[in-house]
Amino acid sequence: MDTVNTIIVGASAAGLAAAACLRRAGISFVLLEQAQQVATTWRNHYDRLHLHTSKRLSQLPDFPMPNDYPPYASRNQVVDYLERYAGHHQLEPVFGQKVLSIVQDGDADGWLTETDAQPYRSRHVVIATGYSRQPNMPFLNGQDEFQGEILHSSAYRNGASYAGKSVLVMGFGNSGGEIAIDLVEHGAQAALSVRHPVNVIPRDILGIPILALALVLNALPVKLADVLSWPLLRLTIGDLRSLGLQVLPYGPMQQIERDHRIPLLDIGTIKLIRAGKIRTYGGVERLTAAGAIFDDGAGKQANFDAIIMATGYRPALADFLPAAAQITDSSGLPLVSGQETALRGLYLCGFYIAPTGMLREIGIEARRIAAHIKANP
Repeated sequence: MDTVNTIIVGASAAGLAAAACLRRAGISFVLLEQAQQVATTWRNHYDRLHLHTSKRLSQLPDFPMPNDYPPYASRNQVVDYLERYAGHHQLEPVFGQKVLSIVQDGDADGWLTETDAQPYRSRHVVIATGYSRQPNMPFLNGQDEFQGEILHSSAYRNGASYAGKSVLVMGFGNSGGEIAIDLVEHGAQAALSVRHPVNVIPRDILGIPILALALVLNALPVKLADVLSWPLLRLTIGDLRSLGLQVLPYGPMQQIERDHRIPLLDIGTIKLIRAGKIRTYGGVERLTAAGAIFDDGAGKQANFDAIIMATGYRPALADFLPAAAQITDSSGLPLVSGQETALRGLYLCGFYIAPTGMLREIGIEARRIAAHIKANP
């Protein structure tokens, strides 16, 4: 059985950042990745995806994004960056090993990690598999009756095959909003099902990334931050209620803290809704053979050729971590990220929903984890 100080699970952004910081700290590690390449999470996203955070606020430790990248890097550019990042730090993940279980070592102060190829013993484990490990695919009433296509956003690539078709996108997060734009750009008739009240923030204000403002607001109590930002958001976004959308009774910063959800960073969705190019509906009450009936109280219904569920993901830690209930809430979401969990020697990296951007937060967490492991070898 191989023995090493630290096992890192997952070789996308969080795992690579953790590995780079551990290497710099002089700590031995093995970086495990189920796929045959780094950045699998990013490779599997839809074609149109771009970072919603500026490249200046999206760089991992000790290696900046290339100067020739645009302000908001594309999916392919992020993949390229992560490949370069691994090369720069001379990281050599062990590819093709699926982690089956991670359990505390009963005979020693450490952990046993079992893969489909071999076991490992380590003093520490860093889980960097992220929130997007398992698609959240709800089953809808009447789903068996619907004659069209139903897919999760994780299986969506682009709107080319939907030209001339009517497509319902379920979900008003950043994936749902951008997929709706992509569908319109490819000639589809797009609609959004918005079940709950929402917040919307612009990606930029006068050319300044909104997350640069979030860095300042993040130092304030969340209620105060929302009060201060409300006039600016109202000026730039307008009254969402005039578009038939319900608005949350609390602002974006409170939404992130309370609901663990990032509000929609608008890159054109609202403009298309105002122009009538993206229709909006409430939640789906049930599907019919030809479409959907919505829960607006009036029995509103519409026909669709396809339904794309932009309904998020689950971290699904319990799939390979039997003790997951000790470090997650009742919904299976981690209680902490970027620090040692309640289980000694076990860390999570990349699981905190940050108002200042995920890649930036991953870098902060990776440095903190490496420092803690170095101080507690």
